[in-house]
Amino acid sequence: METRIKITALLLMLFAGSWITPQKVCAQDASVSFQVFYNELSPYGTWVNNSQYGFVWVPDVAPGFIPYATNGYWVFTDEGWTWVSNYPWGWAPFHYGRWYTDPYYGPMWVPDNEWGPGWVSWRRSEGYYGWAPIGPGISISIAYGNGYSIPDNQWTFVRDRDFGRRNINNYYVDHSRNVTIIHNSTVISNTRENRVRNVSYNAGPDRNDVEKHGGKPVVPVAIRESSKPGQSMNKNQLQIYRPQVQKPMTAGDKPAPARVSQMKDVKPPSQRTYGKPKPVETPQEVHHPLPPVKTGQPAKQQEPVRQQPASQPAKQQAAPQKHQQPASQPAKPQAAPQQQQHQQPASQPTKQQAAPQQRQQPAQQQHQQPAKQQAAPQQRQASPPQKQGEERPPHLPAGSF
Repeated sequence: METRIKITALLLMLFAGSWITPQKVCAQDASVSFQVFYNELSPYGTWVNNSQYGFVWVPDVAPGFIPYATNGYWVFTDEGWTWVSNYPWGWAPFHYGRWYTDPYYGPMWVPDNEWGPGWVSWRRSEGYYGWAPIGPGISISIAYGNGYSIPDNQWTFVRDRDFGRRNINNYYVDHSRNVTIIHNSTVISNTRENRVRNVSYNAGPDRNDVEKHGGKPVVPVAIRESSKPGQSMNKNQLQIYRPQVQKPMTAGDKPAPARVSQMKDVKPPSQRTYGKPKPVETPQEVHHPLPPVKTGQPAKQQEPVRQQPASQPAKQQAAPQKHQQPASQPAKPQAAPQQQQHQQPASQPTKQQAAPQQRQQPAQQQHQQPAKQQAAPQQRQASPPQKQGEERPPHLPAGSF
C-alpha cells in the first residue's frame, strides 16, 4: 500500500513539474513591440521611412559591409547554424527581419517579428558552402526553393573545410568566382520548425557533412536567454536577447522611431561616420555641464573687485620706493599729499592738467613720475586728513613741487 502511495505521489510531482516548466518558459519570453528595435538601434544607424517597406534602418558601418559576412561567424546550436555578430546591435538585424541592398545607400534592414538563427538562403557546391540574405517579403517556401534568385554579388562562399571557423572572414572566396560556383551548386533545404515560436527556418548545412569535410568534430553551442538587448559568447554558450515580438494590431497604436530621416538626407557608405554610437539622450549631455559654469562665474567676477582697492595701490607704491632710494628725493613724494590736502578744491583740475605734462617730460625727469603716481593712491586711502597732517610739516614753499 505504501509503495502505491509513493508511486502515485511521484507521478503527481512529475506531472506538476511538466506543467510548471512551460509556464516559466512563457514568462521568460515576454512580448515586446517593434519599439524595442526603434529605440535600441537608433544610436547605431539612421531610421528612414521607405515608401515600400515602412521604417527601415541604415546602419553606420564601414564601406564594404555585407550582412551575414562582415564582423561575425557561424556556430552550430540546437537551432542549427546560428550567426554570431560582433556588432553590439547584432542581436536584432541578423535574427529578426530581412536585409536588402540598395545600389546607392547600401544594405538596409527591414524589421519583422520572427526570430531565426539566420535569415539566409544556403547553397552547396563541390568543395564549397555559400549563403546570402533573404530579401523582405519573401516567404520561406520561396526562399528555400530553386526558383528564388539572389544577385550573384550578394553571395558569400567558403571552402567546405573552412566552414565553422571563428575567423571565417579570412577564408571567403573572391566574389569574382561567385557566378561559376552558383551555377554548379544546389540549394540546401534543411527546414526546421520551432513550434514554441511557430516559426520555420533553414538550419543550414548538415552537421555530419561539415564534420566530414572539415576533418574535425563540430562542438555544439548552447543558446541562453538574455534579459536585456545584446549578445555575447562565453564558455561555449551564446547568450542572446530574443523576445517574442508582436506586430502592431491597430494603426493608432503603431510604434515609431523617435527620429526619422528623409532618404535624400542619408549619406552613401563612403561618407558615413562609424565607430562610436550616437548619443541617445542629447539634451542631458548638452545641459549637464552648464550648472558648474553658472556657479563659477560670480566667483570670478568678485575676485578682481575685492582685490583692486588693496592690491593695485600696493603695486603702485612699490615702484616709487625703488626710485626713492637716493636721499635727495624723499621730500618731494611726501610734499605732494600736503599740498593736495590744503588746496583740495583747486588741486583736482591741476592734476588733470599735470598728467599730460608728465607724459611729455624728457627722459631725465621720468624718475619723478612714480612719486606723483604715489600721491593718487595715498589720497584715496587717507582716512581723516588730520592724521596725515600730523606726520608732515603744515606748509611748504610753493616751489617744492
